[in-house]
Amino acid sequence: MSRRVKDHVPTKRVKLRSGRQSSQSSAPLVPDKPATDDTYDLLAADAVLEHSHGSSRRRGADGFKGRRKRASFAVFVDFWLDARSPVSLWRQLHQQLRQAIISARLPPGMRLPATRLLAEELGCSRNTVLGAFEQLIAEGYLEGRIGSGTYVADMLPDDVTMPVGLVLARSKAACALELSRRGHLATLAIPPGREPYKAFAPGLPDVSLFPFETWEKVARIWHSPSRSLLTQADPRGYGPLRETICDYLRTSRMIECRPEDVIITTGAQNGIDMAARLLLDLQEPVWVEDPSYPGLRSVLSAADAFVVPVPVDAEGLSLTEGAKTGTRPRMIVVSPSHQYPLGVTMSLQRRLELLTFADQSDCWIIETDYENEFRYSGHPPAALRSLDGGERVVYVGTFSKVLFPSLRIGYLIVPSRIADRFSLARIGFDLLPEPPILPQPIVDTFIREGFFSAHVRRMRSIYRNRQAALIEAAEKHLSKIMTVRPNTAGMHLLGYFTPEVSERLTDDEASQRTAACGVIAPPLSSFYADRRSSNALVLGYTAVDERALASAAQKVAQVLCA
Repeated sequence: MSRRVKDHVPTKRVKLRSGRQSSQSSAPLVPDKPATDDTYDLLAADAVLEHSHGSSRRRGADGFKGRRKRASFAVFVDFWLDARSPVSLWRQLHQQLRQAIISARLPPGMRLPATRLLAEELGCSRNTVLGAFEQLIAEGYLEGRIGSGTYVADMLPDDVTMPVGLVLARSKAACALELSRRGHLATLAIPPGREPYKAFAPGLPDVSLFPFETWEKVARIWHSPSRSLLTQADPRGYGPLRETICDYLRTSRMIECRPEDVIITTGAQNGIDMAARLLLDLQEPVWVEDPSYPGLRSVLSAADAFVVPVPVDAEGLSLTEGAKTGTRPRMIVVSPSHQYPLGVTMSLQRRLELLTFADQSDCWIIETDYENEFRYSGHPPAALRSLDGGERVVYVGTFSKVLFPSLRIGYLIVPSRIADRFSLARIGFDLLPEPPILPQPIVDTFIREGFFSAHVRRMRSIYRNRQAALIEAAEKHLSKIMTVRPNTAGMHLLGYFTPEVSERLTDDEASQRTAACGVIAPPLSSFYADRRSSNALVLGYTAVDERALASAAQKVAQVLCA
C-alpha cells in the first residue's frame, strides 16, 4: 500500500492506536484504513499531530510551521542488515544510523520514520529498530518526544559535532601524520611476526609446567580480602610483597635493602623506563651493552636518552671501548650476571672497575638481573648492587621469566636517598602507572610459602636437561652447519655458523629460512645496534620439550643445507 496521502477526505471519527475516539476536528487519514492497523500513513499521522498542536508549535527544520523535516526513505536505501553476521541486527542498524548522523546524511532536527515503517522498509522486526533507536537516544544522537516522534538531536555529542563541510572534507583528505621518532623506535622492540612457544624462541619459560593448581589455591586470598588489601594505596606497591622481595634478595643475591627501597613495576622494561625518566635529563648519554635486547634501546630512546652502544668482551661491557665513544655517560645499563644475548658473566675485576668508573664519572648504573634463577652449575656471582652498597646502582628484577610472562610483575631496588621521590613521582606522573594490585598478594604468598623456590628448583633441573638435549641434537643434525656450546646459565645458546655456511648465508637469511619451516631462531645481528652480520643464531631451549628441540634441529638442518 502506498504511504502517500492521495486526497483529503471529509473529517470523520476514527479509532486511534490507543482505542480512544478522536475529536470531530481531527485531521483526515487515509480512507478505508482498518481501525486495527497501526501502520497508517506517516504523512497523515503528521497532519494529526500538526492539527492537535495548533499554532503553538515552532517552525520545523523545513521552515513550515508546526512540522519538522522528515527523513526520506532514500536515506536508508543503502542500509543493509546481514542476518549471518556475528554482529546483532540492532547493533548493525545502530552503527549505520550513527554513521549517517555523523556524516550529516541525517542532519540535526531531522525526524525519523516511525519504527514500524522503518522496520518494514528494512525487512526486520520492529524490536530491531527500537533497540537501535534506544541506544542512539542513550548516546545523545537521537531525541524521543512524546506524541511527536524521534528526531536527530539538535546538539550532537562533542566528538562528532562539526560543520557538515568539515566532516566531508575530513573523510576525503588523506592524513599524512605518522608515528614520532620515539614511536617508531618503540615498534622496533620486538621483531614483527614473532610467534612465541616454538623452538627455538629465546627467553620464554615453559608455562605448561607451571603449578596452576597451587596458584589457584594461593589466589583464594581474594575470596575474603582484608580491608587493608582492598584499600592498598602505596604507590610503591603491596607492602608485604616488598618485604618478601627484600628477604628473597638477601638470601639469593646478597642484596641488603629496605621495603621502602622496593618499587613494584609491571616488568623489567617498565622498571628501566621509570629509572630513565626520573634519573636522566633530555639527551643525556647512556652506555648500553652491544649487542643487547632491542627493547632496551627502544625504552631508553623513548625516554629521550642518547643511547651509546658499547661493545662487550669476554669479561662484560668494555670500559676501554666505551671511552673511545667520546661520551661521558650519565647512566650505564648492564646485565653482569648473564649478558643477553652473548651469555657472558662479568668478571669480579670488571665489576669493581665499573663501580670505580661510575664513581669518577658521577653516573648511575642500572643492573638488570632477569635470569639469575637459572644457573646450572656453581653459585651465582654477587650482584653489582651488593658490591656498591646501594649508592649508585639501581637493581632491576622480574618474575615474568620465572613464573609466566603475562604476570607482568617486576621490581626496582633504588638507593634509599631517592626512594621516596620515586614514590612521589609515580603519584604525579601518569606515564609511571602503578601495577595492578590483584596479582601482588598472590605472588607474595607464593614466595613466602615456599612454592616459588620449589618451582625454580624444578624448572632449573628441566632446563638443564633441555640445554643438554639441544647440544646433543645440534651435534647430531647441525654439526656441518653450526657450533653450539653449553652455558652455565640462561635460557638460550648461540649457534655459530661454520666458515662454509658463513660464506653463502648471513644469519638474517638463515633466520628467515628457519622461520619458513616453523622454527623461530632470531639472528644474532638483530641484537646489535648497527645490525652487523654476526654469523650466528640465537637458540632458545626452555619453551618446548626435548622432542620438539630435536625435531626443530632436523628442520633447521634441512633448510640450511639446501
